[in-house]
Amino acid sequence: MTSLGRLGEELAAAYLIRKGYRILCRNWRCRHGEIDIVAMESKALVFIEVKTRQSSRLGRPEEAVDTRKQERLRLLASHYIHETGQTAACFRFDVVAVTAEDNSIALIKNAF
Repeated sequence: MTSLGRLGEELAAAYLIRKGYRILCRNWRCRHGEIDIVAMESKALVFIEVKTRQSSRLGRPEEAVDTRKQERLRLLASHYIHETGQTAACFRFDVVAVTAEDNSIALIKNAF
């Protein structure tokens, strides 16, 4: 992971905590890939993809979470639930978009 990516994840985690999320783990890995952040918000188990860009000159960070990435995250979430036994009243996928140029953070709940 690049230093920009690490910075984005640090900013995103701090932002989510301020918003009331309880971080369960960061950078959860299995042989199929990685989930950036897994958290609880109220009764929801939330799988969070963090996208960081230096600027939005070439597009907003959240635009990088395309259909292929969404399918991969669904698969990873299924593996996470199976491997950890974590349960919740509901499950959700959020995206946190970080633009380093102006330290802006956008939270997209139920992104897909």
